[in-house]
Amino acid sequence: MKPQKLLIETMSAGGAGLAPTADGRVAVSYTLPGETVMAMVDGERGALQGVIKPSLARIAPFCPQFTICGGCAIQHWQAEDYEAWKHGLVVQALQANGIKAEVAALVDGHGTGRRRVTFHARFARDPHGRMRATLGFMRHRTHDIIAIEACPLLDAGLAGALSAARALVEPLAAVGKPVDVHVTATLDGMDIDLRGTGAVPEAVRQALMRIAQDHDLARLSQHGVLLIERRRPRLQIGPALVTPPAGAFLQATELGESVLAGLVTSAIKREAPVADLFAGIGTFALRIATRASVHAYEMDQAALAAGESGAHTTQGLRDMRFVHRDLFRNPLMPHELKAYEAVVIDPPRAGALEQMREIAAAQVPLVVSVSCNLATFARDAKILIAAGYVCEGVTPVDQFRHSAHIELVGVFRKAPAAKKRARPMLG
Repeated sequence: MKPQKLLIETMSAGGAGLAPTADGRVAVSYTLPGETVMAMVDGERGALQGVIKPSLARIAPFCPQFTICGGCAIQHWQAEDYEAWKHGLVVQALQANGIKAEVAALVDGHGTGRRRVTFHARFARDPHGRMRATLGFMRHRTHDIIAIEACPLLDAGLAGALSAARALVEPLAAVGKPVDVHVTATLDGMDIDLRGTGAVPEAVRQALMRIAQDHDLARLSQHGVLLIERRRPRLQIGPALVTPPAGAFLQATELGESVLAGLVTSAIKREAPVADLFAGIGTFALRIATRASVHAYEMDQAALAAGESGAHTTQGLRDMRFVHRDLFRNPLMPHELKAYEAVVIDPPRAGALEQMREIAAAQVPLVVSVSCNLATFARDAKILIAAGYVCEGVTPVDQFRHSAHIELVGVFRKAPAAKKRARPMLG
């Protein structure tokens, strides 16, 4: 490695500044376009040593752990430029794939903060030979854990999360294995799932349950197995109250979920049968069911059961069915999809290539695609467009503020078939 003076020209898709050098571009985290910096260069990456000439758009970060904790990529860029960069990432990804679509302005999805967080705990012996835990987040670009005292991105419902997590990992020192503490804020208090410990002695189990009571947790689980439930941890999903499985996937913020769901439901204007694929706990399906019949398909049986239970206790929903199905191994086929007027699909980051091909082949009139991955969203959009769909628009949602992550909602409608011109009659 060697120190170099660099001029940052652009921002990468990951939120690092990019500088040209004789050996190729170098990515330097925590820099901005137009800045002159000193960096210790190692191949394609540079570690920032100092900013010689700062950008006029540089602002002071609000968190003392910024550049140490690996959670945030950008706190040092003024909002207008940051938002333009994120919007530009979507435009560039679509253009690079030959997709012509109007990209709406970036919508804020952060709201009051993130309602779920994972703390990592790692154990080591102190000078006296006792096992001590370091609890916090991973250091930037490493798996090392840095202890934190607070995270300003978290919702107020997680105000006691750190103290509860610290208390819970103490009795786990006897086990000594790395622990992940998954905390979710719910209407009824914090819901915590401990992972990585494996089986623990009964004395440790009893200690964990006492700590759950001391910190007024709604529920405490270990690897998804219930230890103690003092109150059912519920979430408001549209008109329904749903108790999610321990450690279930949820949209990161309440506002982000509301924005995404609003974009999805506003695209479905008719009372038509809808298929919601990768439905989870019913994030979209329970809202769609207020205006249209919907079948929710999901491979996680616990998530499916949670959504179904919420639906059964909610008044005013139209015909709603929950179907257990692994859409990766067994995608819905065209003859099944033809029963629906609209499909909503929200797959994991890797997308659902085979399922999207079947949707395109079925020529479902309306497809609403929700994604957290620009690359797979663009790939799937190309499949639909090649099959005759028109992209009516793409809306980026900034749910993970201060990071490079973007949520997307794209609306695709089957273009009407061109009318055949009548052949002139010969007299």
